[in-house]
Amino acid sequence: MSILFDCNATAIQVLKDEARALLESVEQFQKPNDLEAIVKLILKSQEKGGKLVIVGVGKSALVAQKIAASMLSTGNRSAFLHPTEAMHGDLGMVEKNDVILMISYGGESLELLNLVGHLKRLSHKIITFTKSPTSSLSKLGDYYLSLKIAKEACPINTAPTTSTTLTLALGDVLMACLMRAKNFSQEDFASFHPGGLLGKKLFVKVKDLLQTTNLPLIAPGTRFKDALIEMSEKRLGSAILVNDNNELVGILSDGDVRRALLKGLSLESEVKHFATLKPKSFKNLDALLLEALEFLERHKIQLLVCVDDCNKVLGVLHLHQLLELGLKA
Repeated sequence: MSILFDCNATAIQVLKDEARALLESVEQFQKPNDLEAIVKLILKSQEKGGKLVIVGVGKSALVAQKIAASMLSTGNRSAFLHPTEAMHGDLGMVEKNDVILMISYGGESLELLNLVGHLKRLSHKIITFTKSPTSSLSKLGDYYLSLKIAKEACPINTAPTTSTTLTLALGDVLMACLMRAKNFSQEDFASFHPGGLLGKKLFVKVKDLLQTTNLPLIAPGTRFKDALIEMSEKRLGSAILVNDNNELVGILSDGDVRRALLKGLSLESEVKHFATLKPKSFKNLDALLLEALEFLERHKIQLLVCVDDCNKVLGVLHLHQLLELGLKA
């Protein structure tokens, strides 16, 4: 199938239209508006155990769900409520101290208009995101932020494109204000994302991933060929030289092996003659993974050998384990 238009030109136009709408929306925050009052309202609600309930239908429902998820991930109690389901029992999820955010670009959605009266009857404060403060929904609400745009970015100026992008952005504005008001930190964020990259950086410690069994431990007098077998079986790319007291003596790395082979050393040679003696070791098992990664990269080594205060080997952590987690120094 042939394409009779310029895809790149279309992409440029769509992005320009949406970017223009975001920049034009800045103007509403350069004059009197309800943003600060909205932030204070939500904070007061949270102090009383309330949450932000976000309502939308159609594409606005999808945007509302994303905003609610972002709020939750930054420590702000939030929930999505579908207006139709609310009229058939889900209104019960709305509690006494909750604040309501209703999203409707046109502000004339019957589903939301039918619901807003019930919410007002229950004495809930209503925030609206619509294109006009004179829309039916915004006139019924208590606080307002504008979704006004010049046009949708779709070719026929109909499909929600620019309007949904702006709605998401206003949700981000609200989230960012709440984060700043609560001094929300990276550590706070990581506590809500323990499985994420930031969580691994800020909470997972060396001792949590330390390999303590099946270690490639060999004596300094081990023959070269036997050391190669041990390295192959344990799959860590190195062998650890220890004495009779399990104290660290040296490391036999892939690099040491290559250099030994290039020198033509016999497979009967003892590894102590070409291994790295008095290697770098690591003692702080409570250190974060990021600190371990920085140690490995600073010393240009791949195997983190952890020892106790008596220099006895406790376990190892390989550089590849950290990189596979997505960590970067």
